[in-house]
Amino acid sequence: MIFFFVCLVILLLFLVFYQQFIYRKGIEAKLKEISRKLFDIIENDSDEKVMIFTDNKVIMDLCGQINHLLLNRQKIKSDFRKQEISSKKMLSNISHDIKTPLTVILGYLEIMRLRHKDDETLRKVEAKAEQVMELMNQFFTLAKLEAGDMNIEISKVNINESCRESILNFYDILQGRDFIVDISIPENDIFVQGETGAIDRILSNLISNVVRYGSDGKYLGFTLREKEHYVYIDVIDKGKGIEKEFAASVFERLYTMEDSRNREIQGNGLGLTIAKNLANNLGGDIFLDSEPKVKTVFTVKLKKF
Repeated sequence: MIFFFVCLVILLLFLVFYQQFIYRKGIEAKLKEISRKLFDIIENDSDEKVMIFTDNKVIMDLCGQINHLLLNRQKIKSDFRKQEISSKKMLSNISHDIKTPLTVILGYLEIMRLRHKDDETLRKVEAKAEQVMELMNQFFTLAKLEAGDMNIEISKVNINESCRESILNFYDILQGRDFIVDISIPENDIFVQGETGAIDRILSNLISNVVRYGSDGKYLGFTLREKEHYVYIDVIDKGKGIEKEFAASVFERLYTMEDSRNREIQGNGLGLTIAKNLANNLGGDIFLDSEPKVKTVFTVKLKKF
């Protein structure tokens, strides 16, 4: 009888411990599920909520608090986006408002210069005013791109012709600076999804960048190639290059290299930013690969038509 009683007690204790083990494993599994779901929400930057089916009040309360925090996060994100859009639209409007009086000033300066052709001071003032106007045009373009106000109509573009024209536009500058120009553009026509003005602007900004920062290498490489669904344009120089820690910064607004001293093509830190924004608007992108003092390559990626 005593033996039976002892066995019964041991069995009951075993059942209690087993139930506790199953209970803890169940809670652990739910917590892992919550953690995994929360990780996915943060990783994908989604607006989902944590939904866990359980009758455990503590876990239900925990999910409620987590979802409350996620709602606050969603509201903060929404408010930030609204403020960002508002700021970009305001910058676009300000840029436009400044352009108008500058245009008038340039008109008056041109009239004065025509009346006083030998006035060197007037010529210098007009040149500086034109630089300011160009800077405002760049700001205006970037502001419109970032605010989503620029209407870019995607169409079928012959990228071979765009590449040739872009190179020809810089022919005099490249020849005057004794650049070796290495061009590889296929004879067969290649078409991309793009907009002629946007593509010309992208290529012009990249070639300008070579003249500005890669001039000590005296080399411009230009390659057009296609692969599967995309077309790639490599703009190459052999100048001082860009260190890896600064590679991501070159596409940021107003970022300029310290040695920007070119007077013929002034740098203002907006050219590469505009180029990347335009490429993104065309459904493409721009990448940088640089080995300092060996080779620097800016690659434009565009969708094939």
